[in-house]
Amino acid sequence: MMMMMMMMIIMMMMIMMLLKMLLIMMMMMMMMMMMMMMMMMMMMMMMMMMMMIMMMVVVVVLVLVLVLVMMMMMMMLMMMMMMMMMMMMMMMMMMMMMMMMMMMMMMMMMIMMLMMMMMMMMMMMMMMMMIICPVQRHCGLTWSCDCK
Repeated sequence: MMMMMMMMIIMMMMIMMLLKMLLIMMMMMMMMMMMMMMMMMMMMMMMMMMMMIMMMVVVVVLVLVLVLVMMMMMMMLMMMMMMMMMMMMMMMMMMMMMMMMMMMMMMMMMIMMLMMMMMMMMMMMMMMMMIICPVQRHCGLTWSCDCK
């Protein structure tokens, strides 16, 4: 009988041990799962952050591109204005004012001034020529006035 009892106790102990082992295993598994979940969450968060950063970068790049385009447009406008100036002497002053507003076009303004001065000088020369040497039918606008 005693032997039987002992056997029973041993068996019980064994079962208990097994159960305990199982429990520990379960706990471990749970922990592992939790860890995995956490890792996943972290990864997700990281991904999200990366995405956000990327978006920001894209936005910044876009803005920069826009600004550049705007600048290009402005330059084009300036060039157009320059062309206009070459063509029309009357519009010159108004254009000058416009340019004044755009301080970055100081160089352009200088060139324009030079152009204007040249034009004026040419005009003056022409006028002088006209006054000094009346143009005959047979001789065109010459520098010398000795043609009869």
